Amino acid sequence: MSTAAVTKENNLRHSPPTSPMIPSQTIHPYMKDDVPSKPHTYFTNLCYMPKKKKSCATVVGPLEKNKRSRDEDVESKETCIKFQQLTCDSFPQSPPQTPLGSVSKNNGKDDLAEVSTHVDLSEPSENPTVPVERNAKRRSSVELNLKNFTLIRTLGTGSFGRVHLARSNMNQRFYAIKVLRKIDIVRLKQVEHTKHERAILSSVKYTFIVNLWGTFQDDGNLYMVLDYVPGGELFTFMRKCIKLQEDVAKFYAAEVLLTIAYLHTQNVIYRDLKPENILLDAQGHIKITDFGFAKIVPDITWTLCGTPDYLAPEIIQSKGYGKAVDYWALGVLIYEMLAGVAPFYDDNQFKLYEKIVSCKVSYPSYFSEEAVDLLKHLLTPDLSRRYGNLKEGPKDVLDHPWFKSIDFHKLENRQIKAPYIPDVKGEGDASNFDSYEEVASKYGENEPDPYRKYFTEF
Repeated sequence: MSTAAVTKENNLRHSPPTSPMIPSQTIHPYMKDDVPSKPHTYFTNLCYMPKKKKSCATVVGPLEKNKRSRDEDVESKETCIKFQQLTCDSFPQSPPQTPLGSVSKNNGKDDLAEVSTHVDLSEPSENPTVPVERNAKRRSSVELNLKNFTLIRTLGTGSFGRVHLARSNMNQRFYAIKVLRKIDIVRLKQVEHTKHERAILSSVKYTFIVNLWGTFQDDGNLYMVLDYVPGGELFTFMRKCIKLQEDVAKFYAAEVLLTIAYLHTQNVIYRDLKPENILLDAQGHIKITDFGFAKIVPDITWTLCGTPDYLAPEIIQSKGYGKAVDYWALGVLIYEMLAGVAPFYDDNQFKLYEKIVSCKVSYPSYFSEEAVDLLKHLLTPDLSRRYGNLKEGPKDVLDHPWFKSIDFHKLENRQIKAPYIPDVKGEGDASNFDSYEEVASKYGENEPDPYRKYFTEF
């Protein structure tokens, strides 16, 4: 097996819980620069990463040996949170606004994209290419620049740059601005992933996907203006609870399922599903973020990428793969929410891959029969049996008995209250995320820019 660059991320997944909601913030691709323990390893995309935790790996290219560490002194316990069946009245539903202050039309309904905001379970889009430019122009009719915002604090850092909490000087609303250094994107050969992320986020519009409001660039950096989602990561919540009650896991899994189904109607494979990439808004509903590995794939693709615990067997075996890999990852997510650990976890990454390919899953006795049955239909290497990849598409999963209690139409319209409401004190509150040392930035400075030709879309 050839050697290749392997991304190393902090591994909170198996480390002991810390005090609830350490101050910090999040919203997309965040990572820490102090994580790599070996030379010549690098981050392939910015992902939120709290500090001083042990490392896991995100793979890009041929698979290389790389350990994920695990603290063994975690005390296993059932859900530790008292779930609130409440709405968050402090966040009124006001008409969407662009960062420059213009209010969307249609009586407050978001008019930012022309793509359907509901899941159509019939057939994928006839046109495999997402209408990028048309929708991108609708999102921001006025050119954005850094002077339109006040940067408040860092949300996360990584090998490509930083994500900042920012406030629009025009409408006074809060956004997350992802800043990527061009030189590092080019050096780490992540130009295409970065362009894919912008293109797809510019095109899709769905209630459980973080919104991209606009992009711009200066001589040294790329900027993405994104929703600020104040409730923290699902991953942080899972660490606090170790194991989620089945009804709670079912709620999050159902929202993820709807999102996957929507993306697939747009011929988009997400390819990086994991709790770290699922944010919670102020009402407790999910927002999926970090589309750095997402790709428009009407048929099959061959790229080796993803997070080891969540890789489908066909990716590891270097086979061509399609949308079915997202349903495999959904199975891994459901298992991890219920058990507190991924189904194939191993300290040795090669053994992890062997477990995934052999697909020998041990189901705890406290899993319900319905949960086990669903997982067996998701975590199967046989693509002719994997739910989501059959003739009925996502309908096989939506109609499964485990989801019997879920009204998907009400859920999609956010008419079902979330089981857990994050403690968010107001817009711009960042108490659900880690804090980072602030350093002087060189944003907006004039300097030679040999890389602008690679990023004309920005």
